[in-house]
Amino acid sequence: MKKFTRLGMLAAIACMLLLSAGCPGKQIGPVDGGGEGLTDSTLPTLTGEALRAADELTNAKIYFEYDKFEIKAESRRVLARKAELLKQFPQIKVSIQGHCDERGTEEYNLALGERRARAAHEFLVYSGVNPTQMEMISYGKLRPAVQGNSESAWAQNRRDEFIVLNPRGK
Repeated sequence: MKKFTRLGMLAAIACMLLLSAGCPGKQIGPVDGGGEGLTDSTLPTLTGEALRAADELTNAKIYFEYDKFEIKAESRRVLARKAELLKQFPQIKVSIQGHCDERGTEEYNLALGERRARAAHEFLVYSGVNPTQMEMISYGKLRPAVQGNSESAWAQNRRDEFIVLNPRGK
């Protein structure tokens, strides 16, 4: 009987070791945006008007209230302009990157950043943008735009950024 108990304990320990070795930590990576996955090698190079549109897409960020992912009125105007540009230049591909301020746990902020990126993505799709033009990623609190422990710094960090994935020509 003792032999079976020891054998059972060894089997349980072996299973726990295998399970813990097979479960890596939480990875930060693109969230499925419904596209095939975008890589620079498969994207057209931007030139001329498309290049100017890409600059406009990148420069305008949208901002969020503390612990919220709802799109504010001024952000709707910014997103409406982004939708116009993405529909006019379907060759442009963007990464919508959700960010948070430093308050809260890393896991919570990664989830909130994902909801923020998804809110912008859904607004753009509803506005007629092809979902294959976009991918989403959350950086949570890992990439602050501004360092600091003030409401001003936190407000600048609660944002979505739009990064054009296409290579840029001349």
